[in-house]
Amino acid sequence: MLNLEDAVIRNGVFTVTADFVIDSGAKIAVIGPSGAGKTTLIEAIAGFRPLERGRILWDGRDITHDAPGARPVAMLFQDGNLFPHLSVEQNAGLGLRPDLRLTSEQKKRVHTALARVGLQGLEERKPGALSGGQQSRAALARVLLQDRPLLLLDEPFAALGPALKAEMLDLVAALAQETGATLMMISHDPDDARRIADLAILVAEGVAHPPQPTADLLDTPPPALRAYLGAG
Repeated sequence: MLNLEDAVIRNGVFTVTADFVIDSGAKIAVIGPSGAGKTTLIEAIAGFRPLERGRILWDGRDITHDAPGARPVAMLFQDGNLFPHLSVEQNAGLGLRPDLRLTSEQKKRVHTALARVGLQGLEERKPGALSGGQQSRAALARVLLQDRPLLLLDEPFAALGPALKAEMLDLVAALAQETGATLMMISHDPDDARRIADLAILVAEGVAHPPQPTADLLDTPPPALRAYLGAG
């Protein structure tokens, strides 16, 4: 269970406040107007941005001051964050060991993860030789290998076409279901939010609101979200 208690996160001249609980295994969309602080919220949970006030707890343990690598978090960024000079297998292997000194058992895990995301046979390719969808799959394999209970997605599939994006979202949802991971995904597309998340956190006007049913939020959006979505 993820708990943000009276949290205040500062990013330059604006702040985001958050006070909510997310149950383990939940799938949450983080939505709201551009510039409202969605990425700021995710960065704070991941440990890349400190809290000005409050606490972050995971299963009752205070992780507020833990370094990113010490948190129960794996994060998939917008650009995938692949290293161009490393092969697909090596990029994925970073999820297990930053020095890539993998045991034979760990190498088997890498190959299993790559096969699970549909990259079997492409292990030796460099990212530049992959399509956009294949690069997203390689980044997802690395996150999968980190085996963390909280998976944060900062719109990693935004540059993909609609059909491929839907395929990747379904794959993420399936992997989260298999592993029992808690999923939080920033989304600017209401269709993506409906597709993958039962619950949604609205970030607007300096507040990250507690989770509520995605359909309820999008069917009857508050004014700040209605203006952003262009709803009547």
